[in-house]
Amino acid sequence: MSDSQLNGDPARQDIVRLIPALRAFARTFCRNPSDADDLVQETLMKALANLDKFERGTRLKSWLFTIMRNTFYTRSKILGREAPGVEENVSGDTPIAASQEMAARAREVQRALQKLPPHYREVLTLVAILGESYEATAVICDCAVGTVKSRLNRARHQILQELGEEAG
Repeated sequence: MSDSQLNGDPARQDIVRLIPALRAFARTFCRNPSDADDLVQETLMKALANLDKFERGTRLKSWLFTIMRNTFYTRSKILGREAPGVEENVSGDTPIAASQEMAARAREVQRALQKLPPHYREVLTLVAILGESYEATAVICDCAVGTVKSRLNRARHQILQELGEEAG
């Protein structure tokens, strides 16, 4: 995209500024960073192709997150039908564990997050990590605000239990 195209449309500039948030949200769906990047790219392509359908005055971030969420679930349905097989360590390289305690704790948290049901992980990421409001999260997830609050509470409790921080 050229600078003249970017400078001509404020929505396009806003989309570019939201790429880091899109990448963070994509990581809730995809464990593999390159898959997450592919999801972001596909989301951006769809958003730019349909920018004329974006309603001015509404939240662009919510619109983009909704596109990403729908894209992911559509992809999942297609992949489920195709059943490509299990992706193991294709490169043959054995990952080397970091010795730092923070790195180990981060992996524990990441594993706990991945064990959450997708609808809990999604809400936790949107509210607790990306700072979305309950209302915006409800729109993105196509559910009621009360459902968002309930899922967030359950997700937090499951994470704490998984990390051994809360009595079962």
